Amino acid sequence: MKKSSSRRSPGRVAPRAATAAQTPRGRIHPVVIYPFRQPADLGHLERLYAWVGELAGDPGTYARPVTVVDRKTHHANAASRGYLDFRTQTAAVCSDLVDAWCVDTCQMWYTGLGQAYDRGAAGDVYWLIPGDFNYGTPVGQELLGRLHDLPEILLDLDQDLCVGEIITDHNNPKQLIDTYGTFALLYTWFPKEAREIREYTERPRSEFFAIRHEFLGEVLRQRWFAYEQTVVTLLHAVFQQKRISRFCVGEITDLHDGGETLASALQQVERTERVLKTLWRARHEGDPDWIARYRLLEQQSEAVRRTAQILLGNLLP
Repeated sequence: MKKSSSRRSPGRVAPRAATAAQTPRGRIHPVVIYPFRQPADLGHLERLYAWVGELAGDPGTYARPVTVVDRKTHHANAASRGYLDFRTQTAAVCSDLVDAWCVDTCQMWYTGLGQAYDRGAAGDVYWLIPGDFNYGTPVGQELLGRLHDLPEILLDLDQDLCVGEIITDHNNPKQLIDTYGTFALLYTWFPKEAREIREYTERPRSEFFAIRHEFLGEVLRQRWFAYEQTVVTLLHAVFQQKRISRFCVGEITDLHDGGETLASALQQVERTERVLKTLWRARHEGDPDWIARYRLLEQQSEAVRRTAQILLGNLLP
């Protein structure tokens, strides 16, 4: 199947004209991931959920939104009147709350996307919306005004996966981690697929994405990882020759963006390596010479990881 890539941030595409011969236009399922750490200032969340309420008010286009709340977050804030009021009087009014014990954010994705998928149907689109970004800023409000384009790309351009790409400068910690860690390791373990992924996005770990019903069903039935699941989803898309686009999110930052520490950056590199090694073994352990190839790749991967440690150590505090 021919793959396509949208290298720009498409404007709102006019809906295809409905005809009797066409398949009915699918619905969009918003899945909001509540912040792992409750923000002290609720202004950004209030702006986000005012916008989610607008989505909920258009049931012809959007299914009832889902909000996933990790139980650790809930128990850490159970004594906070502000949290409890926001949960019951704001989040629960415009979305269905899903409480779950999760290892990390990617497991929250699995819970929310899985629940939405069970409610959905062929042709639908599932839209992941991270809750821990600065939506209350002018940049965040501008993004909310056009973020609906991200899932609509799948419907209007007949795509399978659309990845939202945050713009950063070359010295941004996320950029450094992806350059010296994520992509360097991808080129080691999956070189052909890494070249294709880089044609589509510079942000293979993005928290903004939308995915079509049929492809989501395939991904949900594969092994899901508690970390770096966007990378894995992109790899599955390339393995299966799915149609991929990207959407320019802009320069928005997350609520806790106080600068990445070296320890955190190294942890992200190490867990990316673990995920890629696991995925490679799952795909190749039936090959007669897999262990010899694996040992060679493991040596190369260790060298990449050690180089990343040195470079990130020189560039991050």
